[in-house]
Amino acid sequence: MTDFVDSFEDEDPFDCAGLRLTVDLTALTENWKDMARRSGKARAAAVVKADAYGTGIEDAGEALFMAGARDFFVATVDEGVTLRPYAPDARIFVLSGIWPGTERRFFENDLVPVISSEEQLAFWMAVLAEYGDYPCVLHVDTGFNRLGLSMNEALALANDVSRPASFAPVLVMSHLACSDDHSSDMNRQQLESFRQVRAAYEGIDASLAASAGIFLGSDYHFDLTRPGIAIYGGEAVNGMANPMRPVVTAEARVLQVRTAKTDETVGYGRAMQLTRDSRLAIVSAGYADGYLRSQSSGGVPLRQVVSQGGYGFVAGRKIPVAGRVTMDLTIFDVTDLPEDAVRAGDYVELFGKNVLVDDVARAAGTIGYEILTSIGLRHERRYLYEED
Repeated sequence: MTDFVDSFEDEDPFDCAGLRLTVDLTALTENWKDMARRSGKARAAAVVKADAYGTGIEDAGEALFMAGARDFFVATVDEGVTLRPYAPDARIFVLSGIWPGTERRFFENDLVPVISSEEQLAFWMAVLAEYGDYPCVLHVDTGFNRLGLSMNEALALANDVSRPASFAPVLVMSHLACSDDHSSDMNRQQLESFRQVRAAYEGIDASLAASAGIFLGSDYHFDLTRPGIAIYGGEAVNGMANPMRPVVTAEARVLQVRTAKTDETVGYGRAMQLTRDSRLAIVSAGYADGYLRSQSSGGVPLRQVVSQGGYGFVAGRKIPVAGRVTMDLTIFDVTDLPEDAVRAGDYVELFGKNVLVDDVARAAGTIGYEILTSIGLRHERRYLYEED
C-alpha cells in the first residue's frame, strides 16, 4: 500500500485541480508601474485588501514590494499582519482602523490605523495617552456617506488647539463615490470638499484617488494615489477601453462531455430547452467556487433583463453556459466545436486573456471586483513571473 501511495508523490495538484487560478505576477507589477506613471508626481500605493483581490496577498504583496511599492492598503489588521513579512519596510495602512484589543498587533507589526469615526478617534487619543507618539491616517467623508469623519468633524479637529501633541496624522484621505463615471459632477464636488480638508491639514500628505480617480487627472492625485482593481487587470472606468493587462486566469476541469437531443432540457428547473442535438461539457466549478449563479443562461431573474448569459473559452472558441450554474458544476454548450475538440480532463477558461473578467461580470450583472474576489474559494493557484 505504501509503494502505491508513494508513486503519486510527485504529482502537481495544480495539474489535476477542479478549479485552478494562474496569477501573472509580471502583469500585476507592470500594471502597478503603469498606474504609478499615470499618477504623475504623486506616489502610487498598492491596495491589497481581500487577499490582494483574490490573487494571494503574500505573493502579490511581495511582487509589488519588489517592483517598488512602499505604501500598501489592507482592509483588516489580520491582512496587515500577513503582509508585513513580504513588505518589510513599507507603510501598511489598515482601512478598518483600530479597535480595543488590537493595539498590540498594530504596534508589533508596525501597522498604521485609518481613523474613520469619532468613536475610533476617541479610542486612538486614549491609546496615544498611554503609549505615546504613533502615526495614523484620518479618513474624511466628502460625500460618499460610507466611512469617514464628517467635514465638520475633520475641520474642527484641525482647529482644536487642545488636541495632544502626540496626535500626528501622516495622511489625510477620502474616497470618490463616482470616479468610474467621469461625467459625474460628484467628482468635482468631492474634489472641492477635499481641498478644504487638505488646506486645514497643511503639511500632511493627502490621498483622494483610487484606480478610477487616477484616470480623472492630476487635480485628483495629490500626494498619494491608491490603485486597486486596475493593477489586477480590472476595468476601472465605465465606457473606456481597459488599458491594463489581464492578471488572473481561472480554469475549470471538464468532468464529462455528453450528448443530448433536440427538445430535451438542461439542468435544474428545465431552464434551457435544446433547439438542436447538442454536446454539453460539464465542468467542476459553480457558485460555491465564486462562479456566480447569475451567469446562468436561463432560469434566473437577471436573464429577464440581460438576455446574454455567461460563456467560457476552450479549443479556440467561446462557449456559452447552458442552463443554470449550480453549486459545484456548470454546463457549457460545445456543440459548435469539432467533436474531438473537448474531452473529459480538459480545462475551460472561465475568464482570463480570452474571456475578460469584466465581460464575465457584465453577464452576471455585477462588477469585476466581485468576480475576482469570489472565484478563488476552492482552487489551486499557480504564479507566473518573468525575471528581468
